[in-house]
Amino acid sequence: MKKHPKKFFIKSASGSNGDINVTPLVDVVLVLLIIFMVVTPLLEKDIPLSMPSTEKVEDVREVPPDQLVVHIAANGDMKLNSEAITPEEYVAKLKIKLDAKGPSDKVVFVVADDQANYARLVSALDGAKRAGATTLGMASDNPDQAGGNANK
Repeated sequence: MKKHPKKFFIKSASGSNGDINVTPLVDVVLVLLIIFMVVTPLLEKDIPLSMPSTEKVEDVREVPPDQLVVHIAANGDMKLNSEAITPEEYVAKLKIKLDAKGPSDKVVFVVADDQANYARLVSALDGAKRAGATTLGMASDNPDQAGGNANK
């Protein structure tokens, strides 16, 4: 004799309930309410912040006479401060001016026009190093024109 497994069906006394269970929703809302109640007083407190005091910085309008500035024009002309020089005599004249300075004062600034040849700029930087410059600086504007004293 073959036994068939018995199947059980449970029939609810009432019909199916289609209502949403709001208990988890209330739990989440209460947790959020507690979080906001704890965080809100912290937002109103001022955070002490110490700012550095400002001081007036000296506005230098003119290039000091002992500062060495090499100007490279768009057509390739070079000037050492205001003296026109050729690329061949550039290193020699720069070396004479740098030898008169102390070891920590051997600073040369190079100002190149936007249209100047890049190879000329690199050769000016290399020449300044060969002449004995310990620090090189580059400027995008002519110092004579940056301060409003345009000498044309």
